[in-house]
Formats: sequence, C-alpha cells, structure tokens
Amino acid sequence: MSIPTATEILALLRTATPQPTSEAPRAARGIYGLFDHTGTFRYIGSTSSRAETFYKRIHQRHRTGSENTSHYFSFMYNTGRLWRRRNDPATKSDGDIAKKLRNAFIAQHCGAVWVPLPDHADISGLEAQVIALAPTEMIAWNRRGMEPYEEPSTLVDALIEELRLSPVERAALGRQLERFRGGAQAAAPVIPEPFSGPLPMLPEGPFRFFALDVETANHDRGSICQVGLACVRPDNQIESWVALVDPGTDRWVFTWLHGITAEMVKGAAGIEEVLALLEKRLEGVPVYQHSGFDRSAIRAACAALGRAEPNWKWQNSITVARAAWPELKGNGGHGLASLKQHLGLCFEHHDAGEDARAAAEVVLLAENGAKGVEEVFEVIDVEEHIVPSSPVQDDHPRREPRSQENETVFLRPVSTEIVVGRSVLTQGNLDNNHFYLREFISAFPSEVIGGSNKASAAPSTLTIHWGGVASIATDIDGSKKIFRDRSWVRTFFERNAARSGDTVEIVETAPRSYHVKLVRA
Repeated sequence: MSIPTATEILALLRTATPQPTSEAPRAARGIYGLFDHTGTFRYIGSTSSRAETFYKRIHQRHRTGSENTSHYFSFMYNTGRLWRRRNDPATKSDGDIAKKLRNAFIAQHCGAVWVPLPDHADISGLEAQVIALAPTEMIAWNRRGMEPYEEPSTLVDALIEELRLSPVERAALGRQLERFRGGAQAAAPVIPEPFSGPLPMLPEGPFRFFALDVETANHDRGSICQVGLACVRPDNQIESWVALVDPGTDRWVFTWLHGITAEMVKGAAGIEEVLALLEKRLEGVPVYQHSGFDRSAIRAACAALGRAEPNWKWQNSITVARAAWPELKGNGGHGLASLKQHLGLCFEHHDAGEDARAAAEVVLLAENGAKGVEEVFEVIDVEEHIVPSSPVQDDHPRREPRSQENETVFLRPVSTEIVVGRSVLTQGNLDNNHFYLREFISAFPSEVIGGSNKASAAPSTLTIHWGGVASIATDIDGSKKIFRDRSWVRTFFERNAARSGDTVEIVETAPRSYHVKLVRA
C-alpha cells in the first residue's frame, strides 16, 4: 500500500461519506474524522498506537469512553439527559442509564470517515500535517476547542421512544437532566463529596444470580476501596449496586488505575459494614466473579478482620466465557478487556460497578452454551489482574502457597514498575545523542507521540527521570522514534560511560513517568 500525502489524506477525508461508528474497520489503522449529529465534520485523529484499530478508537473509545479524557463523542454529548458524573456513587444507577442512552445516540446520529494507512507509515506525523492543513471547522473538537453541545432534545425524545425505555428509566433520565441543569460541570473532572451516612440500599429481589467485583487501594488484596454488585432478576434485567469503601490505609497505589482516592472514601463504610449488608442477601444464590481475584480479596479482608469468609456460592464468569467462546484462547483471551471488544460490551474497566455488570452480561450472553461451571473457584486466573502487564515484562505466573491453607494459587508479579523496553546502543546513537524507541514505541500512550518537528508536537508529554538534577518533560518524535528533547542524553551517556553495545532500559514508574538507566553489555 502506497502512503498518500497529507494533502491527499485531507481530500479523502473531506469527500468520504460518513459511516456509523460501528462500521469502522476492525483490522485497519490510519487517520480518521468524526462527524457530529448535524453531519458536520468536527475532529481529525489517528490510530498512532499499533494496539488500536479504527473500530477500537472510534466506536469503543470515542463513543463509550470516559467523558474526562480524549474520547470526544463522550465529551461533546455529556449533556442534558445524556449527562452523567463519573465515579459518583450517589447517582451511578441513573448515570449508567444516561450513558447507555448517550452511547445509543452517538451510534445512531453521529458518524466517522477514515483513511487506512500501512503500519510502516508515520501515522502520527501525517496526522499533525493533516490537522495543520485542515479548515478550522473540521478540527473544532481537537484539543477541546468547543464546549459540549446542548441536548438535541427532539432526537433524544425520538430515541427514547424507539428504545422503549421503561418509566423507571425515563424517570432516571429526568433526574439526570435536573442534576445537569442544577450547575453540574459536564466538562470538568469531578471528585465526589466525602461520604456521610449509610451505605446505598440494596435492590429488592428476587434475583437468580449476582456478579461481584472489587477494586483495591494497593497490593494488599484486603485493601478493598470499592465493591460493585450486579443483581440479575429472573427476567434477566440487571440492577447495579456500588459503594466506595474505606480500606483504612494511607497507601494508595492503584488510584491511577481506578481513579479512587483517599479523599473520596473519607467517611465511607468499612468493609466489615459492607459484608454485614451483603452476607445474608447473597447466600444461597450463585455469585459470579471474573477471575478469582474478587473472592481472594474478600477472603483477605475477612482474615484481617478475624472473621470467617461469607458462605457464598462462588462461580466464575471466565469459566463460562471459555466454554462459550473457546476461539478466544490465544486470541485475546477471556479477560473482561478482551470480551469487551469481542462481544461489544459497553463498560469502563476498573470501576467495580461496571465490571460487575459486565461479568453478569457475559454470563447472560453465554448461558445457553456454557456448561460445567465450577461451583467454587479456587484458582486466581492469570488472564485478568489488577496490574496490567507490559509488552516485555516477564509475565509468567508464579506459584505461592496460601499463607493459611494447603492449596496452591497462581499469582502475577505485582511490581508497580514495568519495563517498557530496552534499546541497544550503537556508535551512531552515542555520536548523535539519542537512542531509538522503535521496537516498543507502541507501549507509550498515543497522546505523547507527535510528528517529525516541534510544530507537530504531541498534545501531552511524559516525564523522564535519568539521574540528573531535573527531570525532563518531552514528547516522542513519532517519525524518528526517539525522545524529542535530547538535551540530557549526552550527559546521561557521559555519566554512565556508555559504550556501543550497552543497553538503555526504560521503566514505567507511574502513568507517563519513566526512569531511564544504563545496563552494561
């Protein structure tokens, strides 16, 4: 495939007919454009990361992603009855309904176009050139150049009728509209108020099964900071319950993953109060977890409290998924992230309420074909864990005995430092004060990868800690595949007496924060 010029790409984008987001190619990458509900071209973007396709970036991320990051459909239509405040437990049930309506609205009324490019193309560099050539109205959303829309009420009314939303769902949307009109800032991240008062009320049964998910503050599995429960009725309707939990710790390692902070759980119930509420209500009914992590977390929390584990009928939705979709083994696996893409599920990973609902939906989708579900699941599955693996990290599970039981479980390494990649130095690197990232550039966030010059720099930067007095803030030159700011590299080489054949190792220590060190040949 030949690589078109930026001018040619812009012409192709302008003349293409907008398609529904669901039609975006699942196995192609390149540059794309987004259209609003009026049919106006509003945004130009790219799938600069090798891990993303048009479908994943447009239909899954822009349409269903968080409103507070670079997911432009979600951001621009977080308004009126489509509005929700993420991570607000007090309004989560209503917000989930609003979000599902918003997702459906975008799928029906918005569109996208795309220009596929070969993998060897400098996609991020071409994107920057296309944006520089584009008329202002075609990039009005880029870097949030517009405020979210007013609710297109006529279209929303029609969609509500078409979807046949129940009176309960319509009432929830009405409450969201009132909250939005009451001064909620849809465009800004919002931290929920500290908790005061009792736990949220559990939905009234009967239920034929539950799905439960937890998030933790740190590597201690008992440090539960959020519990989510999906309650599935006999008619397969799902009602969600979610609560923040005070884990009683000052050590917060996974805030970057799930967004929960110590401030958010101040005044919230402890896990002992949550268990007191849930224990009897969940007895005698299957309780699904997606991998064994959630039960192990409950068990660890109970051990810390000196009390027995609840007598729940644990089952595992991964077992169900493996039976229903065996073709995913070795092809993405059966973790929630893979199933989200394979099944078209709509949820935000690492939110306990969302993950619990997703696990319940997996069971519902697979029930007719999945057999032999284990009643008690004792092994922690290696496909799904709270710490994402890196592209080059040794990710083989290790066996460790349980501290209080004569059984063996699988555990992943739980270091928060992840080796992103290693670059072997050549004499040319030493002479020109750089080292290449080409073998692992896809491990970096796409928003820190820019074009070939400063005019096409990425919208975000990463921080490099290299042993000098000051750290370095830089983006990545996506054309040369090196750090753009090289002012520190010569000193780094000299201090470490770097030689041809030595290796530069890059370790991620926090989101967008990296430590660079030299390893002798």
